[in-house]
Amino acid sequence: MTISADPTPSEAAAQAPAPPSRRELNKAATRQAITDAALALLRSKGPGNFTVEDIADAAGISRRTFFNYFGSTDAALASVTHGFLDNAIQQFRLRPADEPVLQSAQEALMALADPMTVAPLAELFTLTQQSSLMSHSELEAWDHCREQITAVARDRASATPGAADELYLRALAGSVISCGKAAMEVWFFRRGADLSPASLAELRQLLIDAMALLGSGFTIGGTPAPSSSASRSS
Repeated sequence: MTISADPTPSEAAAQAPAPPSRRELNKAATRQAITDAALALLRSKGPGNFTVEDIADAAGISRRTFFNYFGSTDAALASVTHGFLDNAIQQFRLRPADEPVLQSAQEALMALADPMTVAPLAELFTLTQQSSLMSHSELEAWDHCREQITAVARDRASATPGAADELYLRALAGSVISCGKAAMEVWFFRRGADLSPASLAELRQLLIDAMALLGSGFTIGGTPAPSSSASRSS
């Protein structure tokens, strides 16, 4: 049996991902500045009451630079949702390949341990609940996440021929996203615009609990939840 030696410092350095370049760091900083400016304007003016020019001025950039990053004011705001969901997807990808997909989804949410991690997403949700103008951009963000979940699940299934077909993968990913949305809606119903640490901790727990319900086949305490038709007939 051959025992491989630990990599030398030079080999370890070669294997490590290259640090981001100054250009990449500048682009990330500009993108974040645009997002922050858009969110600040949303707080002060409300949905639909500011323009691309307003965001560009607040971020200290030109209108042309804005459009190098986002196609609209809604897209700039939706980047908050994209950021949180992309973080969750990254955690999801890091889970063991042989772990059940639903368990991986729950563990990915638990990995976002700091309630403040969900604060930007929660604030955006509270500020746009009364606006139909944001529905399309928000839908795109959640649809993007659904496609990412489907892709990760598909990669796992490909390692085991016949493990799951496309219908299963898409239905599963869609269910995960629906549960995530439901958790957000219940949290907003209970807490409204409350963004305190306790409220954000409750949102995180609701997201985890929603995944648990999906994993258990929507049973409550081991008993299937009553259907609406059964409730009416009783």
